[in-house]
Amino acid sequence: MAVPKGKVSKSRGRKRRTHWKLNLPSISACPHCHQMKLTHRVCPSCGMYNGVQVIQMDEKK
Repeated sequence: MAVPKGKVSKSRGRKRRTHWKLNLPSISACPHCHQMKLTHRVCPSCGMYNGVQVIQMDEKK
């Protein structure tokens, strides 16, 4: 069985974890209504995806 040879110090473990970062979500403008939306997802304001009306939206906006 694999067993660590020695104790890993706090600083050594923390140095290893310095690259664990969260990325910001990539957003882009919808080509139909120009609202900001997450990429590769249906636009929440107009319901379009890839030039196709996927969700019927209310006209109350």
